[in-house]
Amino acid sequence: MNRRRTHFESLLIAITLSVICLPNIGFGETLELAKWKYNFRKPRNRWMQPNFDDSRWMDGFGGFGTRETPGQRVSTSWNTNDIWMRRSFTLSEIPARPALLIHHDEDAEIFINGKRVAALKGYITEYQVIELDDAAKKTLKVGKNVLAVHCHQTGGGQYIDVHVIDADNIPDLPEPVRETKPFQTELITEWGAEVTPENAWTEYPRPALVRDEWKNLNGNWNYAITPRSQNTVPEKWDGEILVPFPLESKLSGVQRLLAPDEALWYQRPISVEKTNDVRTLLNFEAVDYHCEVWLNGTSVGHHTGGNVPFSIDVTDAVKAGENVLTVRVEDATEEWQLRGKQVLNPRGIWYTQVSGIWQTVWLEQVPEAYIADLKIRTDAQTGTVSLKPVIEVGAGEDHQIEVIVRDGGNEVLRQSGTGDKVEVTILDVKLWSPSSPHLYDLTVNLKSKDGTLLDSVESYTGVRTVGKTRDADGHWRLTLNGEVIFHWGTLDQGWWPDGLLTPPSDEAMLFDIEYLRDAGFNMIRKHIKVEPRRYYTYCDQMGMLVWQDQVSGGQNPPWTRLEPEPTDAEWPEEQHEQFMTEFEEMVSTLESHPSIVVWTPFNEAWGQHRTVEVGKWIAERDPTRTINIASGGNFWPVGDIVDAHSYPHPRFPFEPDRDAEFVMVMGEFGGHGYPIRDHLWDASRRNWGYGGLPENKEEYRARYLESIRLLAELKEQGIAAGVYTQTTDVEGEINGLITYDRKVIKIPAEELRKIHEALFEDASEE
Repeated sequence: MNRRRTHFESLLIAITLSVICLPNIGFGETLELAKWKYNFRKPRNRWMQPNFDDSRWMDGFGGFGTRETPGQRVSTSWNTNDIWMRRSFTLSEIPARPALLIHHDEDAEIFINGKRVAALKGYITEYQVIELDDAAKKTLKVGKNVLAVHCHQTGGGQYIDVHVIDADNIPDLPEPVRETKPFQTELITEWGAEVTPENAWTEYPRPALVRDEWKNLNGNWNYAITPRSQNTVPEKWDGEILVPFPLESKLSGVQRLLAPDEALWYQRPISVEKTNDVRTLLNFEAVDYHCEVWLNGTSVGHHTGGNVPFSIDVTDAVKAGENVLTVRVEDATEEWQLRGKQVLNPRGIWYTQVSGIWQTVWLEQVPEAYIADLKIRTDAQTGTVSLKPVIEVGAGEDHQIEVIVRDGGNEVLRQSGTGDKVEVTILDVKLWSPSSPHLYDLTVNLKSKDGTLLDSVESYTGVRTVGKTRDADGHWRLTLNGEVIFHWGTLDQGWWPDGLLTPPSDEAMLFDIEYLRDAGFNMIRKHIKVEPRRYYTYCDQMGMLVWQDQVSGGQNPPWTRLEPEPTDAEWPEEQHEQFMTEFEEMVSTLESHPSIVVWTPFNEAWGQHRTVEVGKWIAERDPTRTINIASGGNFWPVGDIVDAHSYPHPRFPFEPDRDAEFVMVMGEFGGHGYPIRDHLWDASRRNWGYGGLPENKEEYRARYLESIRLLAELKEQGIAAGVYTQTTDVEGEINGLITYDRKVIKIPAEELRKIHEALFEDASEE
């Protein structure tokens, strides 16, 4: 820890530099905000001179810094080591005692009209007035002046603010300007470059429950941003936004930050051909975070939670012909919301906020009695498939469920039943596994008591059983279909430079999974994000095991990792209930996917609360999967797994009394960074990996090999799974196996597959 952080108990101290437009008539009681030209890359030598051409520099209001800094008044983000700034100001007269009002850190140089008037070393912790000496006074002139500033810092967290003032009349500081634009990178994926309103996510969004008749509502919508207090539809729209990409993303066409005190509105016309003898369902795959929906001016429903699909029955409001759909969204991002990696001030492992509609919106019409969902569980030992359809509206208690099972187009069996569940047993069943991800196609028919067909949907399943067993040395191992399997995967954030949380296309999403499969990984830890439903179907089809995290948020307890006697955060009852509501919605949405084998309620103590209660709930809610109660977080004796994080190389703090009853896993390690020029989110910022950056590609590869060697040793000591950080670079994290734009693969898949063979020496493991 550096001296500055030690002195201030790890709080990030700042420098800020923000010069203000001085009025022609003198110095006022309150300084006025002014716009600077600024640059993060070292300019040519004469950058401080009045005639220097700064037209290609960026524009921003002062002060400059990071928002976690105590006492900051940030208007423009600055998170690199250096910043160069220029602006002009006009004096109607020169004050008798001109001075600088400044709060600085480490090295700050201030120039007026090309002459250096201050060179300040070290740092200070509050604003100070520094009166200009005689030589510095002479740099000022009546009329136009040019102020130039260079500031350097190395401690992380920063804020620089300088004002030219009259020392006899020290003014108040101005209020900062809220940034409305996220960082705008030049990075774009090859799929993002091809996105248009006509081809934006046109695929059927719910492949585990399919009907032929549906209408895609993605494309250009009108949007507007209003104060949060406004609850009436805007009279004027700000422009168009491309749905389903979030407001802050490049692909949305807007790239606007939504403030906690603002509301985001959407509107578009929708055409409906018929309304008789059908129910009309409006489906949203995900909206972040709280939304209300109107159809033709009538409020038809609302939803809270930014990560899972929801459906609204709009039958009573829809009409044949043209309709008007309006959506209002609120998104505070932080506070108690379950937000994952999103923050208002992106930095380090925390990324750009995401607001609004970020997955497909679509319309379907169904019969009066219809199948709303299918809950599917399987048993590998018996070949049994248990189906529990969720039936909506007027089917009555005497309905029948008919299940048809097909294998490669050939009908395997057909069976009917009454009640709320049907079980079918497949003879000579072909089991699902990473080496043989066999899927059976299903047709599920809803029939009346007399056999009349009411509804029909298409689905699929993979027959498999998840479990655990002790090996010859007494260590718990993970099993699939009764056989030990070492889970080997990557930490997968699922972020994109052009779409942020939203993949630019279906093909882009598939690219990541295929690379990992080809590289010899059999598992993905889906980290603090719920993907589009098609993602999990691809994992089902390719035999990719998934560890699914619950999305985090809220307040954290102290992070004590695997130390004994941890503590939980104190959550109010209302916020806990919302956490559980969103947890249940995620499990309910995804539970029928055979690829999902582990639920992880908490990560690294983020929002960790009522741990034992939550762990017992999910173990009872879904006994067919393994429970990893807190990946790298504060361990409580509940669930199945004890999980350690260690960077950069894997290391597990073995504790026999604790570990004897739990599966031991390395839930995160690695994070070896390697920058690829022209493929960085922001080349000016501190791009980082764990353990510092290697000198060259050879050193990067050597670090990776060493981590795999150490993981193989840990496996022999009882470690049952490993998760490498991570699939791709994300914003300032450059520790991915692939660059953020997916254009450069740092280690080819075939090379990785050979390296990973050391982890699968037992031929019985996949």
